[in-house]
Amino acid sequence: MKMYFSHLGDYEMNNHVVEYEQDRRIGWEPAAGRGHPSATPDSPDRARWGQRWSYQLTPDGPDATIVTEIYDCSRAPEQERAGMDNGKVWIENMTKTLERLDALCARQGIQTRPG
Repeated sequence: MKMYFSHLGDYEMNNHVVEYEQDRRIGWEPAAGRGHPSATPDSPDRARWGQRWSYQLTPDGPDATIVTEIYDCSRAPEQERAGMDNGKVWIENMTKTLERLDALCARQGIQTRPG
């Protein structure tokens, strides 16, 4: 996935699917990719910290789904957890992602409720 962050510029992240239940859940762990300072050939363990993102899908009637975005950094190194305030730094962006998903589904006639 191509990314941009003001402190890093352009870089890539490689997402590894680690959980999957059709129509219910998908979870992935990102790993630093090309252009990311943690992606070094001599230290591949630095590229993947164990943090996990997931979407949980809960049916809400015949034509709607509640989508919950989950971030779990409990397996990440303590220094990384502290740097991201145990994941709290992502709350605003997660909310915006769910709002964009809801708007996209609404345009296509799909009913969702952000969780």
